[in-house]
Amino acid sequence: MHFEILVEDLSGKKALDILMPKIIGKRHTCRIMSYRGIGHIPKDLKSYTNAHNRILLNRLPELLKGYGKTYANNPAKHSTALIIVCDLDKKCLKTFRQTLLDVLNECKPEVETRFCIAVEEGEAWFLGDLSAIKKAYPKAKNNLLNRYQNDSICGTWERLADAIYPGGANVLANKPWFVIGREKSTWAEKITPYMNIEQNMSPSFCYFRDKIRELI
Repeated sequence: MHFEILVEDLSGKKALDILMPKIIGKRHTCRIMSYRGIGHIPKDLKSYTNAHNRILLNRLPELLKGYGKTYANNPAKHSTALIIVCDLDKKCLKTFRQTLLDVLNECKPEVETRFCIAVEEGEAWFLGDLSAIKKAYPKAKNNLLNRYQNDSICGTWERLADAIYPGGANVLANKPWFVIGREKSTWAEKITPYMNIEQNMSPSFCYFRDKIRELI
């Protein structure tokens, strides 16, 4: 099986570059592509965003149609799956998932497609494995980590920052956006090597893992 995986930012790609081999093993392959933010689905399903801006949801209809054309008469479509991974943020999970499914039904790509939503943010998948965080950051604040409820809407990346970043989220949030993004990528690179994919407590991570395995 081959997986084409689209994620909304570089930290997500760095995390999945490490996690996917743990999930799919050596017999299967994947290509992970990062975008520069989540954006919004265009109302008429036509993208007016410059392709070079690489905003995931802004380009989603175009991307789905593009995969449809690529795999329309391609035998590889029977062994290829497209996975779109994005953050829920503050949206309603049921409504957001249905919106994504509506776009999928309109575009009808000729390849198996799944949407996997990190609740609330990608950092929830790290917080699903507190042991991995503590191995990567031995000085992490246990009292903050232990109070976290998995997949809760609580300002997830800020919660992780408060536990492991000097000065916490208050300091990091005041830095330029690219500094925040760079720090999130560092978290991904340091934490994911220690993550146990079988014991992760994040329901949205488990959903992602299990969807991959179902397709295999």
